[in-house]
Amino acid sequence: MPGFTCGLDATLRVISGKWKPLILYFLAQGGPTRYGELRRSVRDVSDKMLIQQLKELEADGMVKRTDYKEVPPRVDYSLTPLGVSLAGALVPLCTWGTENMAEVARVFAQREAWNGRAR
Repeated sequence: MPGFTCGLDATLRVISGKWKPLILYFLAQGGPTRYGELRRSVRDVSDKMLIQQLKELEADGMVKRTDYKEVPPRVDYSLTPLGVSLAGALVPLCTWGTENMAEVARVFAQREAWNGRAR
């Protein structure tokens, strides 16, 4: 069992990766979700990266993949109970982002301008 320095360390290891928190968020919005719907929701992610992140979340016990063994293939993804609890823990972060979106956008624009001058 890997050693964690604290609970936040354990959480960050599960959600590490640019897309995992968004995947968890969109899966928490409703019931089972087809791959294509998830791909449209998590904008700008490549197919390769989305598949990789879904496999990791599945291996970590956060996501359940259901293959209906049909032709044409039909697969959907849903959260496990552990995934539901993690997605719930992300809600305050979503709230903070919504409440501070304008300020964060301003700060990022300043950073981008500063980085442009530094070149």
